[in-house]
Formats: sequence, structure tokens, C-alpha cells
Amino acid sequence: QVQLVEAGGGLVQPGVSLRLSCAASGSTFYNWFITWFRQAPGKEREFVATISWTRGSTYYADSVKGRFAISRDNAKNTVYLQMNSLRSEDTASYYCAARYLTYSTGAPQYKYWGQGTQVTVSS
Repeated sequence: QVQLVEAGGGLVQPGVSLRLSCAASGSTFYNWFITWFRQAPGKEREFVATISWTRGSTYYADSVKGRFAISRDNAKNTVYLQMNSLRSEDTASYYCAARYLTYSTGAPQYKYWGQGTQVTVSS
């Protein structure tokens, strides 16, 4: 059974950086995509970034391109989301999700989810 555990959220001021982690277990994750989503209060869960576990290919939402970076550490079975130049609009619960063979920007396409970690950007 695939399990995902996020960590690293917190309360930060605008402009600073934060790194989230997603520890994955229950599979070799070969040919899987690990994707970060976020959900702000009253809004739908939205795609942030994804990475191919096998190739390391990455894709980003336009809203975070150039500020966020997704990476993986195969030895630790962990995916990271480095978030730089944080803005108030980045405030949300951040979730990682796993999907086999392909990625999707739609949250309903994912079966496996972590419990989420809260990121609050406020002065």
C-alpha cells in the first residue's frame, strides 16, 4: 500500500523560503509521478508541480514557475518542494499525491494522498 507523508510546513513571512518533503513508501515508485497540490480555504485543490520518479522530468503550474522547484532523492524515497519568494497567495495546505505511469493536473485522478502540511505566508 502506497503511503505518503508530508512535512515542512509552517508560518513564514513573505519573501522567505520553505522546503516541504514528501516521504513515500509501499512501492519502488519506478514509473510513478509524485505531484504536489495545494488547497486554500474555500478553493479547489490545485496542481503545483510534479516529478517523474524514473526520469526526473518536472512540470510546474504557471503560478509557481521560477519560484518553486521539485526534486527527488531516490535513496531516501523522498520528494521535495523548495518554495522561494513566498507570497501571501501561496498560503494553503500542501499535499503530495502519487500516480502510476502518467501525471495529471487534476486532483481526482490521484488515488494516493498524504495528509497535508499547512503553509501560511503572512507578515
